[in-house]
Amino acid sequence: MTSERAVLAFAGFMVILSVILTNYVHPGFMWLTIFVGANLFQSAFTGFCPAGKIFQKLGFKPSEGSCC
Repeated sequence: MTSERAVLAFAGFMVILSVILTNYVHPGFMWLTIFVGANLFQSAFTGFCPAGKIFQKLGFKPSEGSCC
């Protein structure tokens, strides 16, 4: 698995988790969804992805032409 796919999988998991936590635990967890969405939005324009850097340090390989 490449670091880009790991980032997408992680972001999807975090969005689902935050929606579940918002529904069953506390409405304040909606901020986690907003944070994940804002991070994805800014990385689309800047090419800087903190999660991608972390996954690369964990051993995931970047794909060809990687921005992360």
